[in-house]
Amino acid sequence: MKRNIYKGLVNSLALLSVAVGAAHAQQKGVGVKAPAGAEVYFDGSRKMLDDKWTYWEGPRLSATLPIKWYIVNDPAGKGTVLNTNDPAGAGGRYGAADIVTKDTFRDFRAHIEFFISKPGGNSGVYLQNRYEIQVLDGDTTSHGMAAVINETPSPYYAYKGVGKWNAYDFVFRAARFKDGKRVEQPMVTLYFNGKKVHVNHKISQVWGGPNSGIDGGNDGGKGITDTPGGLKLQAEGHEVLYRNIWIKRLDLKEPNTDF
Repeated sequence: MKRNIYKGLVNSLALLSVAVGAAHAQQKGVGVKAPAGAEVYFDGSRKMLDDKWTYWEGPRLSATLPIKWYIVNDPAGKGTVLNTNDPAGAGGRYGAADIVTKDTFRDFRAHIEFFISKPGGNSGVYLQNRYEIQVLDGDTTSHGMAAVINETPSPYYAYKGVGKWNAYDFVFRAARFKDGKRVEQPMVTLYFNGKKVHVNHKISQVWGGPNSGIDGGNDGGKGITDTPGGLKLQAEGHEVLYRNIWIKRLDLKEPNTDF
């Protein structure tokens, strides 16, 4: 009798372990919903776009509020989504009509889904309005899809392609400073469509110059300051769509973003 009880307990624990593991695996990839403690930053509504986002006031800004990005029907799902094709960003003028969350962040966990409608579609997700995770169809270089721009190879193998939803899940840890000097580099771990593609990557600088983001024009992008920044999305005149954006604030005491 005791043996049967013990065996039943072992089996129950094994099933619980599998269930917990499956639930953990579902926390990354397309369709993941905001967990407890996270805040949704885009739910498909115009109201949330206007309430929680604004144009980034960089040196190249030429768009004016209200935001000219527009809400469209999801081409491969239900509900509505956000189209980046702001007229002010046409011709690849990044920084002319980029949008950024009104809230700013230091350490955080975030989820964002994107859909490239046509070959060559181009946008970008900026962590702390500084560090770009590239969104660029057709480019497999360090300037290409899902690269920490100019710093890592593109994990293009994880990309689902044009006409399909893709997902970034990442944990970011901001640079650390002591007596006004940077003592630890910013760091990121990224999952692309549920595949871990960058682990504890230390980011060296802001790339792209002053039109790219905070500190881009400071010492050639190497002069990082101790200023929190928002999550920014780039407009470059392409039909790139976004949906299901949420962020959870963290306080990472140790230099480790792996999850």
